[in-house]
Amino acid sequence: MNFKHPEVLYFLFLLVIPILVHLFQLRRFKKEYFTNVQFLKELSIQTRKSSTIKKWLLLLTRLLLLAFLILAFAQPFFAAKDSKMNTNEMYIILDNSYSMQAKGKKGELLKRAVQDLLEHTPEAQNFSLITNSDNYWNTDIKTIQKDLQDLKYSASAFRLDNLIAKVNARKSAFNKDIIVITDAVGLETNQTKSFRKEDNVYFIIPEAEQKNNIAIDSVYIQQTLDSFYEIGIKLSANGEDFKDIPIALYNKNKLTAKTLINFETNTKTINFTIPKEDFHGYVSVADKGLAYDNTYYFSISKPSLTNVISIGDTDKSNFLARIYTNDEFSYNNFPLANLDYNLLEKQDAIVLNELKEIPQALQTTLKSFVTKGGNLIVIPAQESNPTALNSFLANFGAMQFKTATQADKKVTKINFNHPLFSSVFEKKIDNFQYPTTKIAFGLSSTTPSILTYDDQSPFLTSLPNDLSSVYVFAAPINKTNSNFQNSPLIVPTFYNMTQSSQKTGVNALIIGEDQPFVVDALLSKDEILTVKNNTESFIPVQQLLNTKVKMTFNDNPTEAGNFSIFNGTNLVQNISFNYNRTESNLALANPDAASNFTEIDDIETVFNTIQTDRTDTQIWKWFVILALLFLALEVLIQKFVK
Repeated sequence: MNFKHPEVLYFLFLLVIPILVHLFQLRRFKKEYFTNVQFLKELSIQTRKSSTIKKWLLLLTRLLLLAFLILAFAQPFFAAKDSKMNTNEMYIILDNSYSMQAKGKKGELLKRAVQDLLEHTPEAQNFSLITNSDNYWNTDIKTIQKDLQDLKYSASAFRLDNLIAKVNARKSAFNKDIIVITDAVGLETNQTKSFRKEDNVYFIIPEAEQKNNIAIDSVYIQQTLDSFYEIGIKLSANGEDFKDIPIALYNKNKLTAKTLINFETNTKTINFTIPKEDFHGYVSVADKGLAYDNTYYFSISKPSLTNVISIGDTDKSNFLARIYTNDEFSYNNFPLANLDYNLLEKQDAIVLNELKEIPQALQTTLKSFVTKGGNLIVIPAQESNPTALNSFLANFGAMQFKTATQADKKVTKINFNHPLFSSVFEKKIDNFQYPTTKIAFGLSSTTPSILTYDDQSPFLTSLPNDLSSVYVFAAPINKTNSNFQNSPLIVPTFYNMTQSSQKTGVNALIIGEDQPFVVDALLSKDEILTVKNNTESFIPVQQLLNTKVKMTFNDNPTEAGNFSIFNGTNLVQNISFNYNRTESNLALANPDAASNFTEIDDIETVFNTIQTDRTDTQIWKWFVILALLFLALEVLIQKFVK
């Protein structure tokens, strides 16, 4: 037992006073004379005994009365078991990712969590609120009431370790109470290791009742025909019993196609055929699960001619002219001696076709060309110096040429998962016409091979970056050294190596992934590009690359949709943005990751628990009651005890 005012206990010495009063009777007795006391003797003895008992009872009650009164003024209490945590600062981490859009017993998980915070957070409670998208430091529930009511879902996935890092970055002399409200979708045990040992952590994990969900994962061009695109739409189903699900395709908000689909497996791909022209729309599916992943926005720009230059002997480059035809390409070949360097920056792809040497000026130009988004294809000559090639390729990444060896080698393996061949083959094939080479360089690279020899060494590999790729062959492919020009692989390989997905593919970026995007635009110093649609407008980070502009979007836009890139009032290109699908599978909820911490059902229980565990038990009222009880007891003794 502790005392709030222990100095009052010094007054306990006052207990001596009633003792002194009872020990020394200060009252003087008066003598009375009687004629005969024979009949009073027995009564006198009885009266003397009861009087002694009464005096001791009065002494005891007065001592206890005074003692309890003094103890009451000292305000005794029992210290709370967590009294040392009374100075803790409170932080509430609220998951507002799209998985919290799922419905629980009382509605959407996020909306229910917000309502609980508004209803049960004490008005005097000071705290900090951290969400996926916003932070509110040192505030109270009244101050952020409107912000909580307007809180929107965040395109960013819930990463507990990142949010804890924000909390830990707040330097303070006090420990922390941290309340984490999340459905635990994607929560991993290693994320909880960021908590400090001295912090008091509570988890509130609401559970979704409906975990079945369908998501549209991606849209891509399955096949390019003369006048049409065949687009593939990849969907995933998490759960079971998905039958007759409607899916619809819209171009500029006009219905283009619609059908019903059934899921025999967890994934499904459905194809639509659309005209080979500008497409700026979306595909949508209807299900009873999460709503955010039911729409996938995408844009396809009308094909423009791809600019390709090959540098090398004309007689060795004739096969390229048959691949890069006039209907899709603007193709030219220049011998090194006749090359106009001013043309290089206007190209989409450049082929170095068996150059014996690469001049330093050309190397510098090509380095800048690749950095600005151009694709480069390097075919070595039989006379190439491996050291010189390695010095050149060091500008783009880790790749090494080794000494050439003379031996017949077969190309026997295709990397079907490489982006170069992702839409070429309907199924994997093993028995194709194997290309061969007579002389080949050894080639080592940290990136996976695209085409591989039978001895597992690379025949074709690449050095990719954010905007482009450098493709490197291990051997000359002229007809003297190789039959690769007669192989069925020659056309899709060279065709795809010169293509930019941003010019001929689906433009659909993921919000928050910070993927660079390059558009053809010639801007003056004062001009900037703006990205906007009917509801949102923003200016991305942009870098001028001669006749192109590289844009980085960071966390913009805030909402998925179809957008357009403008230079003032002039439309440059259409583009689309989508939410990341990492929150789509509600079965990935992992509440076990919080098993080492206190898990509580709701926010009201958290505050009640904290208050109970940290509030001292005041018992001075009981001492007041006891003092009054003994005061009443004294009155009764005075009245009834003779």
